[in-house]
Amino acid sequence: MIRQSGLAFVATLALIASSLTSAQAETVRARYAVSLIGLHIGEVAAVSSFDSSKYRIDFNARLTGVAAMVADVKMALSSTGSMQGGVIAPATYVTTAANSRETRTVRMALSGGAVKSLLITPPWTDLEGRVPVTDANKRNILDPTSAFIMTVPPGQPLVGPAACNRKIPVFDGYLRFDVTLFYVGSRNVDIGGYSGPVSVCAARYTPIAGHKRDSRSTRFMADNRQIEVWLAPIEHAHVVAPLRVALMTLAGNAVIEAVEFSVDTSDVTAATH
Repeated sequence: MIRQSGLAFVATLALIASSLTSAQAETVRARYAVSLIGLHIGEVAAVSSFDSSKYRIDFNARLTGVAAMVADVKMALSSTGSMQGGVIAPATYVTTAANSRETRTVRMALSGGAVKSLLITPPWTDLEGRVPVTDANKRNILDPTSAFIMTVPPGQPLVGPAACNRKIPVFDGYLRFDVTLFYVGSRNVDIGGYSGPVSVCAARYTPIAGHKRDSRSTRFMADNRQIEVWLAPIEHAHVVAPLRVALMTLAGNAVIEAVEFSVDTSDVTAATH
């Protein structure tokens, strides 16, 4: 029956209202500059939003300056998922990479930390000589965008060893690898939108599957001891996010550094059950 009495309608509204509560939502906006051997070669814009249990992260990256004259490369990445009890649980991951010759899209659906479906368009055919990616390699993983958001255990400070010390298992649709972070100290920074302490972490890269067995760049990164990450605190979500990444590459020193970084907090209404 579509119609209901005014009294029943008021009762329904009261029931809905009683199940709602105010929660904190945060939106993080960042703009990163990318440089190689001191030359500005690219920019990354990032927007991340968090409420009491869900997140969404969007990245847009492009080459600029001299690099753009050599190769017109653009990338868009997006992830959604949930955060429960300090655990990141990705649900979707989409990335589109384009240059002057082609555009390729990767779509992943995830549940319980495992890949449920994977579609690469056009299909990836460069499989010869690569370490096979097994079904086991697609479990207990994070997609690359979700991996940028790192939860800190409740009761632990957002700046200090708990911010850094972790192993991050990543699968991007092609490669399965681990990034291990170690706390080495803290420092104060002052950039557009953020002024305060950050955790300084050393990082190590461990290839697992999907890479070419004879890849010089993979061997270089696996042996690389010159990778450093600065993590900025995001208070209400109780997570940390990269403010700066510096690493040695085969082409020289590369730096991805935030030139703008802001956190906006607002009240949202959420259901309690």
